[in-house]
Amino acid sequence: MRCLAVCQSELVVRMLDSVLLPSFEVEFLVESRPLARRLHEAGLTASSGDLRRTDTYLKADLSPNTCVIVEDSGRKTLRHVLEAIRTAGGTLIYVLGMGTGPAGSREDEIRAAFPDVSYLSMTELFGPPFLTEVGRSLTRARVQQYQRYFSDADRILILMHNDPDPDAMASGLALRNLLRRTKATAILGAIQGVTRPENLRMANLLDIHVEAITAETIGEFERIAMVDVQPHYFGSLLNRVDLVIDHHPQQPGYSAVFKDIRPDYGSTSTILTEHLRSVDVNISERTATALLYAIKSDTLFFNRQANRVDLEAFSFLYPLADATLIRKMEGTEITLERLEYVMRALQAGRMADQVYCSFIGPAPREDLIPYVADFFLQLENVKWTIISGIVNENLVVSVRNLGYSRNAGEFVRKWFADIGSAGGHRAMAKAVVPLAAFRAKYGNLSSAEMNDRILEMAMTFLREHQAPERRKEVVRAS
Repeated sequence: MRCLAVCQSELVVRMLDSVLLPSFEVEFLVESRPLARRLHEAGLTASSGDLRRTDTYLKADLSPNTCVIVEDSGRKTLRHVLEAIRTAGGTLIYVLGMGTGPAGSREDEIRAAFPDVSYLSMTELFGPPFLTEVGRSLTRARVQQYQRYFSDADRILILMHNDPDPDAMASGLALRNLLRRTKATAILGAIQGVTRPENLRMANLLDIHVEAITAETIGEFERIAMVDVQPHYFGSLLNRVDLVIDHHPQQPGYSAVFKDIRPDYGSTSTILTEHLRSVDVNISERTATALLYAIKSDTLFFNRQANRVDLEAFSFLYPLADATLIRKMEGTEITLERLEYVMRALQAGRMADQVYCSFIGPAPREDLIPYVADFFLQLENVKWTIISGIVNENLVVSVRNLGYSRNAGEFVRKWFADIGSAGGHRAMAKAVVPLAAFRAKYGNLSSAEMNDRILEMAMTFLREHQAPERRKEVVRAS
């Protein structure tokens, strides 16, 4: 997060430098050239200029998403400084009170003249509350910008990945609320409909309608937003969209008017919860229930890829949601069909250095493969699971690990990104590769040979950073 600190004194500069790092990329703007030179020699990013002039801030590359902190030393010129910052496009402006003048009067004076400017005392500058408030301000500005951008469109498409899961559906529902739309003017769409039993149960209980979208019908919408997915997922179908909100690692090769991609978040629903809170949208019980269930589902109840922000979103949503509906949506996830593919993976599986790898052959649906990968990660002495299968002439590879070893997303990108779609997080990843492309690169392998080849890929990847004495022989699982 970029921060421009507009200061009068070296003491305040030093204090802000110690407080704001490493959460912010701080640049200092001062009036005195000698002070700017001393700061630069001390390793700080600093420049000088007339703080009352708009072009000073334009030269500093000020943007609406730049956090601006202005030292209030009691001078009368503060109003001119704030007006210049606003004229240059600054929107996230904080005035740091230095205790000058009668207590409270200076703050009242600034707030009366600039209602959109936040006034901070010295004590408020230190600690998490300030960082939380700045983060919320940035989110608020971003949401208000895309709300205005979408406001004049007659029909909007909120596009999700194929066979959307709870995180995608809940995020789509929340975004429709943020855009103040109905299901007639903001369509929740997916090229492949909802098929997994637990996802169908959620859609039915919460009355979430997902429309089937084709390449031809995408062009009928004036604006396109994506949630829980990015354009690269759809190949060459889309190279430009209007809004992308996702928690998966950012992918290159496309343009978007607005993006909010946070790969350190456990779910896209956590991001949308922050969007809703930032602009004080009234969150209905239905939306809260969907978001809560999605956060719980995508993080495996905080056992996978979750952090403080996911817990905060969960705590905020919990009293707003319907716990009874969530219990109904969870239901039982073990079915005879799933057990069949677990048995296939058990019979064909191989184990090496705490990696369980199995090729299960043809499968009717993609969801069966990650289910089996999650299942075998529960085994004692298993730290990685790599389960692959064939769905609609595509090789689907699902990877899971315990989250503290090498990055699963890097593994699939290393071996499959050049011949298909591949990506993910540290603890979970997926690759979808046309079977013809896989065979062209690796040969027309039998089922056992394909499993051996993928296991060999895993061993090569993991051993790149292993000491030689830790390497073990591949043994067939009993």
